[in-house]
Amino acid sequence: MLTQRTHARLRRSVLVAMVVTLALAACSNSSDKKTTSSTGSGSGAASSSSDTSQHVAISGVPGVSDSEIHYSSLGTNSNNPLGTCVLDCFDDGIKAYFDFRNSAGGIYGRKLVLSKEVDDQLGSNQAKALEIISANDTLGTFTAAQIGSGWADLASNGIPTYTWAINPAQTTGHPEIFGNAATTCIDCTSRAAALAVKTAGAKKIAFLGYGVSENSKLCADFGAKSIEKYSAQIGGATVAYTNDNLDFGLANGVGPEVTAMKQAGVDLILGCIDLNGMKTVAQELQRQGIRQTVKMVHTNTYDQKFVQDAGDLFAGDLIGVQFRPFEADPGNSQLKDFHEWMAKRGKQETEMAMNGWINADLAYQGLVAAGPNFDRKKVIDGTNTKLTNFTAGGLIPPIDWSRQHEAPTQDDLASHGPAQDCAAYVKVGAGSKFEMVGDPSKPWFCWPGTTRDWTDPVPTNFT
Repeated sequence: MLTQRTHARLRRSVLVAMVVTLALAACSNSSDKKTTSSTGSGSGAASSSSDTSQHVAISGVPGVSDSEIHYSSLGTNSNNPLGTCVLDCFDDGIKAYFDFRNSAGGIYGRKLVLSKEVDDQLGSNQAKALEIISANDTLGTFTAAQIGSGWADLASNGIPTYTWAINPAQTTGHPEIFGNAATTCIDCTSRAAALAVKTAGAKKIAFLGYGVSENSKLCADFGAKSIEKYSAQIGGATVAYTNDNLDFGLANGVGPEVTAMKQAGVDLILGCIDLNGMKTVAQELQRQGIRQTVKMVHTNTYDQKFVQDAGDLFAGDLIGVQFRPFEADPGNSQLKDFHEWMAKRGKQETEMAMNGWINADLAYQGLVAAGPNFDRKKVIDGTNTKLTNFTAGGLIPPIDWSRQHEAPTQDDLASHGPAQDCAAYVKVGAGSKFEMVGDPSKPWFCWPGTTRDWTDPVPTNFT
């Protein structure tokens, strides 16, 4: 039996892993007729001849009645050490998406309903997952869990599971588990990291990671290797400082570390740590009088309220975004629909809400792929065979679910990696408001997904 101290250490370690696996490689369709915004081939929707208005009597499928399709959600509300909104905000996006679809009649004559919302209290994900399995009254489960210990149980019971994709180790090899992003490689070099350095025009780079998290350490270490690999292509930048052994929470501050970076002439810090940790670093940079000359690249700080509440502390910093940024031109993407339906619910637009929306679209497109006589297995199989260019209506770079349940490797990006390797960034501008980096109508910078060689990235739009 775990002691309280051991459990607390384990919980802290995995929580940090959650935060940093958004990582440096993160690359974060509306029309006049709402029902067509994500069903066209350009949106990455399932190719299906099914009439989504066709109603077929179904019996024996959990969560399915003649009039409704029920889903559950499982994730963290209480006991979140970061104090950020996780499950509630995730569910906001799911409900907004369901409202969007239900306004046009739902699917197969049924309304989409999030009927059960379960707080795993951070440390009880597996126990709560087993309760969902035992109840057997929902078709699928959405999960925004900081510790995904119950995901494999859901998957092994054949339940379509739609996750906040922050725990690659929990998703690898499970064809029943899908996410707002494909399974990623943490121990790989990143052109996205190199692009951030080039965009900032920096020359001496520092990387920071937490010692309690293997993922955080790998993020920092391979970020440094990325700069070494692409140095010649990004203006000769070099790694001047790396510390992958910071204490989580930075309770003792980072005075000595910032002093060391100052002495090394660092002009850009890439942080594989959470948003509160980045704030602590920024405050110490300010205290030592170098905040104006040392900028930062954030992997986990896409939170407009958090940044604005800090005044001008983050001015000029870059922030990676996993999906089409809120600041981008919506074009023909579902971003316009997201704005509209979140407003109708009176909910704040957050990163977690968008993750929920993307997962809800994935569930919907899985139903389209399965056809009107659907069940859990047909949804899973249809998603894996037909969603080979899934973009959530232009909100994310394409995912091929027939091959991206496994992480790519350093030597082999092509087999399980993306067709296009993409990154999106915003900059903290005037008034601490986020501004797009690059063309707002083409918000992603993309490279070919067949190699890790450097080429100039191509501004790209996925609608």
